[in-house]
Amino acid sequence: MNRPLRVAIVDDHPMFRMGVVRGLEDEGGIAIVGEGANAAEAIAIYQRERPDISLLDISMPGGGHTAIRGIRDIDNNAVIVVLTASEDENDVFEALKSGAKGYVLKGVEAGSLMAVLRSVVEGETIVSPGLASRVLSEMTDRPAVGETTGASSARHNMPRLTPREEQILTLVAEGHSNKEVARFLSLQEKSIKHVMTRVLKKLAVRNRTEAALLMREWQHESGTR
Repeated sequence: MNRPLRVAIVDDHPMFRMGVVRGLEDEGGIAIVGEGANAAEAIAIYQRERPDISLLDISMPGGGHTAIRGIRDIDNNAVIVVLTASEDENDVFEALKSGAKGYVLKGVEAGSLMAVLRSVVEGETIVSPGLASRVLSEMTDRPAVGETTGASSARHNMPRLTPREEQILTLVAEGHSNKEVARFLSLQEKSIKHVMTRVLKKLAVRNRTEAALLMREWQHESGTR
């Protein structure tokens, strides 16, 4: 994007929020358009400012999940990233189910957080690497996942993927980012993005998390991993 990313930050710890604001502003290419401390403020800021990204703590007063749902009720295309200390799989699952496009643990460096924000704006779904495989396993074990992802019809019959597409999706399902997959396979990151775009279309899913979930379900049922 040529213009700065417009970001709203909502966290009930003012000092932490200040640190995030300063870190992101030091990275450049960003404009903080709102700050809040609870779910009601998160929703009100979105209603007023329509930021490109709402960066939310899951443990805020009023509940981060409530904030996510409230923002998505206003705009189903709203981009929301959770920045939190919670590593609980239920929190991750519920945040993604509610419509969050990223789930990042506090302690992340400003440069890495900025990279996440740019990626989600481009359509990726990002989960901290330490959580990705755990939450995908948790999602696989939940019987309603097929209904929430719209992928139940494909559960038992994985669409035909090329060997390269399957290789890349397998790495994504293990929690690797596009950049990491590109490095592993000695390819350009943009090539990985193009392949994942084709994969999402073939699988009829909305994002890489749902695609990874389908891959894990198919591997589990076929006994390939």
